[in-house]
Amino acid sequence: MPGCTACGIEIEARYRFCPWCGKAQRRKLVEFFWPHANSAGRALRVTRYLGDDPHVRFSVWDDGVARAAVSLTEDEALRLAAFLEETSARAEREAETLQP
Repeated sequence: MPGCTACGIEIEARYRFCPWCGKAQRRKLVEFFWPHANSAGRALRVTRYLGDDPHVRFSVWDDGVARAAVSLTEDEALRLAAFLEETSARAEREAETLQP
């Protein structure tokens, strides 16, 4: 069983806070993204979990409730970032060619 990152007392991995000292056990970074106009009332929450089990989770929120989530490994998250970067430039070029 892992120990608390602050006091060292053994606790179950499912605990988000140490029941003995109250220290948060998961380190994560969170960002919300606003939807396209065709998805009003929804949002995308992206969470990067740090520590022993690093991964990136995408959650689809609908009127304040998480409706779906999927986690990606670090490698897949980097592949997604590269895809968005690469296709962004291509989309800009194609949009320019469509201009009258």
